[in-house]
Amino acid sequence: MNRTVRGVAYVSVWVVLWGTAASLADFVLLQRGAYETGDTGQAVTFASYGIAAVVLAVRLSARFLKPAGDD
Repeated sequence: MNRTVRGVAYVSVWVVLWGTAASLADFVLLQRGAYETGDTGQAVTFASYGIAAVVLAVRLSARFLKPAGDD
């Protein structure tokens, strides 16, 4: 697979994972009344999950984005 395509796919998967995990956590917190829709807590939830996703993506990138000849 082309290195650029592999990189785009890698980032795309992480965006989907971040969005799904943050949305599930947000749903639970909204249902339990931890905060209301549009409150600062909602932004903090999505931002913190985003930061965690970036950290994990960077730490795991060497494993998934190594050149094709190194398989």
